[in-house]
Amino acid sequence: MTTSGEVRVLVAGHASGPVLVLDEPLSFWGGMDPNSGTVIDARHPQQGRVLTGAVVVMPAGRGSSSSSSVLAEAVRLGTAPAAIVLASVDVIIALGAMIPAEIYDLHCPIVVCAGPLYERVAAAGHLEVAATEVPPVIRLT
Repeated sequence: MTTSGEVRVLVAGHASGPVLVLDEPLSFWGGMDPNSGTVIDARHPQQGRVLTGAVVVMPAGRGSSSSSSVLAEAVRLGTAPAAIVLASVDVIIALGAMIPAEIYDLHCPIVVCAGPLYERVAAAGHLEVAATEVPPVIRLT
């Protein structure tokens, strides 16, 4: 299934990978180890899961303005998610993907989709995020 029009691009790019749904918002600062890509927040339901290479689907980020620096470092190290799909805009997460795109030409596309589309995306096994196309496209497989 391919969908477009209901997708808002925060950070352009093209990526695909298995879907990893985070049940709760995640703060990358203190919530993810940028060296391994592992969720390390002891209170997060997906603690121990590895985000590296996955299309992470989560409702939102959970604060700390320092989350952007942790995500940027993970992108630089190659341990970041392949892409991130959010249910609501998060400028801190977006900044964390913009920095390595500008400095290193390394990309982690960030898109926002809400409502029924978010639910369909979260239920998919694999996603392709084409956030360089106009309009942006998410392919569910």
